[in-house]
Amino acid sequence: MRKKRVLLLSEGFGTGHTQAAYALAVGLRQLSPRIQTRVIELGTFLNPIIGPLILSAYRKTVSKQPKLIGRFYRSGYHKSLNRMTQFALHRLFYNQVSDVVRQLKPDSIVCTHPIPNAVVSRLKRLGLDVPLYTLITDYDAHATWTNPEVNTYLVSTPTVRNKLIARGVPPTSIEVTGIPVHPNFWHPHDRAEILSQFQLRDMPTVLIMGGGWGLLYGEELVEYMTAYADRIQLILCMGNNEKEREKLLSDPRFQHPNIHIIGYTKEISKLMDVSDLLVTKPGGMTCTEGMAKGIPMLFYEPIPGQEEENAEYFVTHGFGELMKTNDTIDRWFRLIQEPYAAYQHRDTLLALRNAEYHPAKCSEAVLALME
Repeated sequence: MRKKRVLLLSEGFGTGHTQAAYALAVGLRQLSPRIQTRVIELGTFLNPIIGPLILSAYRKTVSKQPKLIGRFYRSGYHKSLNRMTQFALHRLFYNQVSDVVRQLKPDSIVCTHPIPNAVVSRLKRLGLDVPLYTLITDYDAHATWTNPEVNTYLVSTPTVRNKLIARGVPPTSIEVTGIPVHPNFWHPHDRAEILSQFQLRDMPTVLIMGGGWGLLYGEELVEYMTAYADRIQLILCMGNNEKEREKLLSDPRFQHPNIHIIGYTKEISKLMDVSDLLVTKPGGMTCTEGMAKGIPMLFYEPIPGQEEENAEYFVTHGFGELMKTNDTIDRWFRLIQEPYAAYQHRDTLLALRNAEYHPAKCSEAVLALME
């Protein structure tokens, strides 16, 4: 019997959209051997020369002018991509999408970014007869996600569901599934093995993440943390930012046996299992992974727009706190040095997680929709 094919389309504007696509793909295959998946970052796949240049320009804008990104987000917050914009996107960058769909013959398409979602929606208006599921990868509902051709929206929270309903989306077309995380985050790993694998000490540990791009905006706060290195182990994940990693490795303040500076890794789930605190930008994917592991989070300098909305959700629900001053760092670093208090806090967060989120739910929902 032919396996059912799921085509997952994303874009590389931030790593979370594609991580969500891969997480969902792996989750689907783990739940059912009858599922075949393919993940594509559409712009780069179709335009291997122009696509990376556009992503590089976007990355520089995010790192140098985050407030500009916020202004764009807010200015178009209530405006979906109109048909003329969709037509222009299709003709300029995505004119081969119909060929890709025809060759891969998917039974379902899942989009984890608004642009491929708009492009596939246009193809459906022109006659494409394939169910389209839209996975919103943040804790907000920007209007660019919405298209009448979407069969089902998969959203993070009831609040996002209500925002879509306010935009005219039928309630029957929305499922609250949470953002999917890789099955590695569904269950804990063996602590002793992780400590041995990464050559870590069994001591209070803080995991500091700069996202897939390795952007550490709150450098002064991170530098302040190094004063605790004798008592607290610091793991800095710099993603693909090798330049920033080399810079930190050459900085005497970070040259301590309890400070570990690593590049891109697919084993963040293991590092979270041996960490007592996560310091991160409030990207939707990383925050959801932290919630799945029940690790308390400190958020630094959210980009205006969706990161602010993400931070608000996790702070409001007790999963994290905004890191604004050194006093916040001092308070949390004292807490994680008290084993009983730290374990008790993590147990509380895991109880909250169980009430708010089930890490396999999104994969289960898509599987049910296909069946």
